[in-house]
Amino acid sequence: MKNSKRYANEIFSDLWLPAEALEIRKDARDFADRILKPLSHDLNTTPESRDGFRHDVLQSIAGAGLYEIPFSTDVGGRGLGFPTLATLITMEELGYYAPGAASAFYDGQAILCGQTLNNASESIRQEFIPKLIKGEVICCFATSEPGTSTDLSAKAMQTSAERVEGGYVVNGHKRWITNSVAGDIVLLLCKTGATLTMLLVDMHDDGIRVSDPDMKMGNHAQLTADIEFSNVFVPEERRIGEEGSGLSVALSALTVGRAGIAALGVGMAQRAFDYSADYISEREVFGEPIALFQHWQFKYADHAIAIENARNLYQKAAMNHDRGNSSLSLMAMAKVAGSEVAVDMARDAIQACGGYGFARRMSAEGIDWPLEAIYRDSKIGEIYEGANEVQRWAIAREIFGRSITG
Repeated sequence: MKNSKRYANEIFSDLWLPAEALEIRKDARDFADRILKPLSHDLNTTPESRDGFRHDVLQSIAGAGLYEIPFSTDVGGRGLGFPTLATLITMEELGYYAPGAASAFYDGQAILCGQTLNNASESIRQEFIPKLIKGEVICCFATSEPGTSTDLSAKAMQTSAERVEGGYVVNGHKRWITNSVAGDIVLLLCKTGATLTMLLVDMHDDGIRVSDPDMKMGNHAQLTADIEFSNVFVPEERRIGEEGSGLSVALSALTVGRAGIAALGVGMAQRAFDYSADYISEREVFGEPIALFQHWQFKYADHAIAIENARNLYQKAAMNHDRGNSSLSLMAMAKVAGSEVAVDMARDAIQACGGYGFARRMSAEGIDWPLEAIYRDSKIGEIYEGANEVQRWAIAREIFGRSITG
């Protein structure tokens, strides 16, 4: 099948975006077309393995300067006026071809860990963010545990950090930790008495054990694995923020990360839309193109509207955040809209393309089809970084107040 065109170029406009954001989209799209597109089938279909971490992709992102986007010039960043907006636009473009890789190497690395490091002490910022930008350090963000993920409360958290002279001794078990099989540092949310604290832990220290990566339905390029901590000493100067402020530190990163998942969903939805719209414009049934049937015309019109709305919503949330305004509700709305449009679009794209949509590879012709991978990869967007049910609850809390919603 010929290369599909980007219908977004015809039915979507970046009219209101600042010039710097337009330039970032151009750079990120060029990178995705050159580097990720040829690797996409392999990235999206190769099962997880301990030696399967794609250092080459991470280094390519660093070499293209894409890790500079979220940060200020004092740590080697670009110093953009709207860094969150530019970062999420980059997520969309990377996710167009390789959502699992984008989730691991950009959301995990640049957003979750990048945001957390950016809110750390100046010594930590200056030590680690330049290394992140250059691709010299692989970062992990660890909040979830076997018994808790959505509920990040001190009551639910089991991983503990006990105060000792000069720092903390950590014991516990974290789960679903992205990049952990290759990680250099982990930003660890743990219990300190009745509160939570975020610590920066060296993954090469004694007492840390990482399991083999999880075998998942999708996002194969995003390697996740359990981390066990046994009497791991962490110096006090490696604490992120004040003791007891760990939850607010984590949520600050997760709030932006949720909008990152929205942008990722938009990228997946646009790819499924583009590929399948081209196919049904050419494939004939009963002597006519599939797209001639009004059912599919209306379906694709509805999907075009949904993608447009989801894209506008994540961009609005990002710009609001960059202007220093409260963005919790907009970020939650964006996460729901972006993740759900990806699932809905991928499902209908496969239905429209029939058996070809369901296939991963047509062996007789040597043709790879992307839609089944997009469908698999899209589902996690409705679950991770705050399930969509929790996002709706957060929005409802803004509407009705905590006295009603809890």
